Amino acid sequence: MRDLLSMGARAGALLKARGEKIAVGETSAGGLVSAALLAVPGASAYFAGGAVTYSARAVRGLLELSFDELRGRGIRSSSEPYAEILAETIRRKHGGVTWGLSETGAAGPGGNPYGDPSGHTCMAVAGPVCAVRTLRTGLDDRVENMWRFAEATLALLAETLEAAP
Repeated sequence: MRDLLSMGARAGALLKARGEKIAVGETSAGGLVSAALLAVPGASAYFAGGAVTYSARAVRGLLELSFDELRGRGIRSSSEPYAEILAETIRRKHGGVTWGLSETGAAGPGGNPYGDPSGHTCMAVAGPVCAVRTLRTGLDDRVENMWRFAEATLALLAETLEAAP
């Protein structure tokens, strides 16, 4: 799994050392972020749960969010504001969890219906410290983008955990 295993182990060790739990909501990474965190022995000490909210139906059913309501507030999928909402919502839905982590984008090929090109994703961390970041790979390769999205999301998580009090 390329570098995902070591990145998941790094983030897991930080969470375990802090005695904190995380919930993950991801879309275009397709579960790779959760898989990297869960591949670590003892992951149950820090991994509360997660969801691949790839469709509007999943977002409605699992997170009780409405894209129509979000659009009415000027928020669209695959944006930094949506990534922040997704991270906070997944954290809140897993009551008692310290951290929420999200990723939302367009793996490709051909971009997404919201106007984002392939290789575009936004990721966010919600918790005692919040962070958000956008990545554009410039690639149309779906699988390569999924790997890069997961790596960038795990890197943001580790950076945020290391900066947290």
